[in-house]
Amino acid sequence: MINLQKVHMLPAREQVASMLRSSILSGGIAPGQSITLDSVGEQVGMSRTPVREAFQILAAEGLLELRQNRCAIVKGISVEAIKDHYEMRILLETEALKRACERMNEETLKAIKKVNEQGRRAKENGDTEAYNLANQAFHMTIWEAADSEKLKYFLSLLWNGLSMNRLVTAQEYATISFGDHEKIIEQLEKKEYEGACETMRQHIIYSMNSTLKNYKDA
Repeated sequence: MINLQKVHMLPAREQVASMLRSSILSGGIAPGQSITLDSVGEQVGMSRTPVREAFQILAAEGLLELRQNRCAIVKGISVEAIKDHYEMRILLETEALKRACERMNEETLKAIKKVNEQGRRAKENGDTEAYNLANQAFHMTIWEAADSEKLKYFLSLLWNGLSMNRLVTAQEYATISFGDHEKIIEQLEKKEYEGACETMRQHIIYSMNSTLKNYKDA
C-alpha cells in the first residue's frame, strides 16, 4: 500500500461512522439488521469508544436506533434521505473548494496535487483500499485549505467514502473519481475557480446517483 501516514485522516469515530454510513447507504447492511459495538469494533480494528461515538453520530442522522446492551438497529433508508445526505455534501464540498480557491497559492495547489498523485499510484496498482484513503485525503486537503474548522467538522461527519453501485467495479469507480480530481486540479492551475466548483458539484452528484442506483435496484 502507498504511504499515507503524513496525510491528516478523519478522527477514529468519523472513520467508523463513514464505513457504517457507506454500508447502510449502499444496502450492504440491511434495514432491521442488528449491529453491536463488539462486532463492529472487531471488523474495523478499533475499541468500543470510537464505535460507540460512531453509533451516536449515525443515530443523530436517523440511520441507527440505539438499543441497550451495546446494540443498534439499522433503520430503513429512503430516496429522500439519500438525496438529503448528498445535497448537504454538495453544498459544503463546493463551499469548501470556493473558500480554498480564495486562498489558493502555490503551496496549497502543490499539496492537492501531491495527494492526487498518491491516488494515481493506488489506482494504477489496483489497490482499492489505498485509493479510498487517497480519495479521502484529496477532499480533506481541500477542507484544510478552506481554513474553517466548523466547515471541516461538518464535512467529516458526512463523509462516506467511495459511493459505488453494484454495476461498477471498485477499479472502474476509482478511474471515474480520479478523472474528476484531475479535472479539478487542471481548473485550479488555470485559475478557473468557478469551473472547479462546478466539477466538484458534479463529482458529488455522480456519487449520489450511484448510491441511488443501489437503492432502486434492490
